[in-house]
Amino acid sequence: MRFAISYNTAFNGTDPDRLVSFARHAEDCGFEGLYVQDHIVLYPGARYGAGELSPTLPFLDPLDCLSFVAAATRRILLGTGVLLLPYRHPVVLAKRLATIDVLSRGRMRLLTVGLGALPGEANALGVDFRSRGRRADEAIDVLRLLWTGGPDGVGHRGEFFTFEDVCSYPKPYEASELPIHVGGSSAAAARRAGRRGDGYFAGGMLPDDERDRQIALARQSAADAGRDPDAMEYTRWGSADMSADQVADLTDHGVNRLVVNFPGDDPAEQHDKMSEFAERFALRR
Repeated sequence: MRFAISYNTAFNGTDPDRLVSFARHAEDCGFEGLYVQDHIVLYPGARYGAGELSPTLPFLDPLDCLSFVAAATRRILLGTGVLLLPYRHPVVLAKRLATIDVLSRGRMRLLTVGLGALPGEANALGVDFRSRGRRADEAIDVLRLLWTGGPDGVGHRGEFFTFEDVCSYPKPYEASELPIHVGGSSAAAARRAGRRGDGYFAGGMLPDDERDRQIALARQSAADAGRDPDAMEYTRWGSADMSADQVADLTDHGVNRLVVNFPGDDPAEQHDKMSEFAERFALRR
């Protein structure tokens, strides 16, 4: 099992010193990666999951945030959980992601994309909320096309994006393309992960049998698309107080990676919890 960590600026705040201290401590503890979350805009009455979101929650831009973290760390991988893909143009995004990967020497490797669940956010960005699944599918294809394209240029003509004979450089660091994981809690997300993703990051409050059905669906969708289902990574959320038995059970269900939250208003308390978790699971090498 691999363990990563989540830093939510909406709740931990936007103080740059706290973010850097958190990321460096996570790296020293042996966590594989650091994930940040994404919202471009909120609005009064926005709600999903457990309830309403305050419109004043300060979500930093995730890629700018990860660039900042990369400059202050050495080894920890950089992740999004999740990047709202339908709301970003993939030609611009391909450049931004490759840039972070090059400057971090290959650490932009935990990119997870999702659709978004707030209609008002889609409306503010001029995106038809009902089309965001198709838009995300096409965007994934465009990202991979641009990363793998050569000096003669590549072209694409789709429902949402069209271009001819374009080159996108630099390429990802010592790689032909970046891994793209798909996040979500629906059968559609699982199918998207299988058909186009390198991994599935399952979210939501779902019973174990439904989670098992979804990862099985993701792997079957990969096989149906002519892809290797065994190559797909399976990521889930974890908690600071989880036991070794709970981790072993998740391993039995095929989970490869846990992204752990460490809530708390006091940075020192967060660091202590991270250290205790790292010792419990022998993360330091």
